[in-house]
Amino acid sequence: MNWAFLWPLTAFFLLSVIRILLKSRRPFIRTLLGIAIGEIALFTVHLIGKLLGFSLPLSVFSVCVAGVLGVPGVTAMLLLNLIL
Repeated sequence: MNWAFLWPLTAFFLLSVIRILLKSRRPFIRTLLGIAIGEIALFTVHLIGKLLGFSLPLSVFSVCVAGVLGVPGVTAMLLLNLIL
């Protein structure tokens, strides 16, 4: 399979992220806040899920997804866990 089509898409994504961070007044604080909100959401789903009969495991992968993608990443992992 030819993966050459991913290079322009990856470059566009990275340039978009860099542009958004450079336009932000405080990119470092904004990034840390996004990571913290994602991790808090993961921990909350983990605790509440145990009470309701479902949970997301606290693994390296789930922590990384929550840190990078934030609340949408936690929601996606929860939906995939419930579906699969």
